[in-house]
Amino acid sequence: MVAIALSGSEVAAFDRAIARALAGEHLTPAEGVTLLETALRSPDPHLQERLREAADRLRQQQAGDTVTYVVNRNINFTNICEQHCNFCAFRRDAGQEGAYWLDRAQILEKTTDAVAHGATEICMQGGLNLEAKIQGRSLDYYLALVRSIKDTFPQLHLHAFSPQEVQFIAREDGLTYADVIAALRDAGVGSMPGTAAEVLVDSVRRVLCPEKINSQTWLDIVETTHRLGLPTTSTMLSGHIETPEQQIAHFDQLRSLQQRAIERGDRGITEFILLPFVGQDAPPALRRRVGRDQPVLADALVLTAVARLYLGPAIANHQPSWVKLGLDGATEALRWGCNDIGGTLMEEHITTMAGAKGGTCQTPDDLQRAIASLGRPAHQRDTLYGAISEVSHL
Repeated sequence: MVAIALSGSEVAAFDRAIARALAGEHLTPAEGVTLLETALRSPDPHLQERLREAADRLRQQQAGDTVTYVVNRNINFTNICEQHCNFCAFRRDAGQEGAYWLDRAQILEKTTDAVAHGATEICMQGGLNLEAKIQGRSLDYYLALVRSIKDTFPQLHLHAFSPQEVQFIAREDGLTYADVIAALRDAGVGSMPGTAAEVLVDSVRRVLCPEKINSQTWLDIVETTHRLGLPTTSTMLSGHIETPEQQIAHFDQLRSLQQRAIERGDRGITEFILLPFVGQDAPPALRRRVGRDQPVLADALVLTAVARLYLGPAIANHQPSWVKLGLDGATEALRWGCNDIGGTLMEEHITTMAGAKGGTCQTPDDLQRAIASLGRPAHQRDTLYGAISEVSHL
């Protein structure tokens, strides 16, 4: 956005929205847009600093000063995918150069290595591979992946399979979403990644990912997951073609979804993760439309702060993406409302293949040093934010 001078009434509305958020009140969509547009349009750096301070204060109230992290491994088991999302440099057709499909022995080898390095979680997602079936059933293939890990390492938390993958399995096998989720849960899946959300506005999705599930289907699958006792994370892909109004509409959907989970007594959403768009090696049509290859850190930080203020008490844990922002950028996001710095990952392919500069692996020492640079304590956690080690200081 082009910086312009703001009127006194615009600044007053900005300050009122901040005060209401700090008082624990739910902001309206109009107030959320006011926060975003004012912080992005104003040439006055003090306004952004007021936003940052408010998000940081609310973070301290809701989550404390300790910064958490998880020791995990990310396994993208195949990049063969039937869909053609316009932001994705990861997917391949079967037989295409660079296509891969890990077998269960390879997945178990990666898992064994992760456990040797102290992992408590395996995060597993992949492309929508039409050949991924056992005796004609997609669900049986996914259940076999789960059991291959859980039978060998029952102590591991398996954070696996996005809402899009659930819809894919259900479609292929003629099952309900609840059938698929319950079977995965019973086999050993402990939580669902809240990916494939992108932006929960269908006009945006028709450009970004026209073959993916629509917004309501994503919401229905995640709510069904909550009802069946499995928590999820939540995400937003930001910084491409979406407007501030559409960003706030996405936050509003997540907040409403979580409020319903809380009313039912479900765990619901454990965290929100902002995923800034990386377009260096993405398909050219969207890359040209966006007009840049890497995230704009300043914009991502403003959106991070507004996410904390808008989601409010509904979602207490906020996490940046060090893969997309780099570890320095993610560390700075801890000053803008985040209380968690994410996982070690050990490997990452989806964002890296899009041209991200943040790397594919961090060690616990890397994450602890980043946290210590802010003078805040670090604490290893499990997937569901239970503490599993003493607070450490470097």
